[in-house]
Amino acid sequence: MNTAKSILLKLIDEIPGSQIREVIDFILFLKNKQDNQVFKDLLSASESSIDFWNNDIDDEVWNNV
Repeated sequence: MNTAKSILLKLIDEIPGSQIREVIDFILFLKNKQDNQVFKDLLSASESSIDFWNNDIDDEVWNNV
């Protein structure tokens, strides 16, 4: 286990029970923030590929299908 994770687990063990929910909320916030960034990156990648297909030649070919 890496050092940072060991420190985090030690700190969690020392937190009073009344604050555990707050720690859980913060960890879930960080996880959600990371998940949102992955989604934004995927969205950005898909939007940049739209330009490739947006051209008169492909439009003309697909209009006749």
